[in-house]
Amino acid sequence: MTQSDLLYRMGPLLEAECAAEASAAGLDAADLRQSVWVRLLDEDRTAVSAGRLRAAVRAEARAARRRALREVPYDPTADPPPGTGPGVEAQVLAAEAGRELRAAVRRLPGRCPGLLDALLSGGDPTYREIAGKLGMSQGSLGPVRSRCLGCLRRMLMAEIAAP
Repeated sequence: MTQSDLLYRMGPLLEAECAAEASAAGLDAADLRQSVWVRLLDEDRTAVSAGRLRAAVRAEARAARRRALREVPYDPTADPPPGTGPGVEAQVLAAEAGRELRAAVRRLPGRCPGLLDALLSGGDPTYREIAGKLGMSQGSLGPVRSRCLGCLRRMLMAEIAAP
């Protein structure tokens, strides 16, 4: 039996069986139908009967239900599973870079160390909170921050250029 004969003879039955089983398996009927065709075309085409077709549909639906129980949808906001995050070496290097940055910030002149420490704090404070803490006007934070970051950039570039 050729593929076109098989499709013509068994197509309507397969469509009806897939429509009946797909919703229980949480699948689209067309996806289930495609999976069954792949399964049937890999096997002996002369042995395809209505009973064999129904059994193949049910087997594919069961396999899909088992897969759905094991599969977990990807959630980019979720924490990564243990052992998949950055390694110890990356964590040590990041901590060292953080220490070096904070040491450079402490060497800045004037109000810069206090301002940049407040901006780098883990609490993510607002400009209003930082201004209140430092006794500055909220409108002057942006220009002072810009000057401090420029000074920090120049200082770090000089340290990098002259080891």
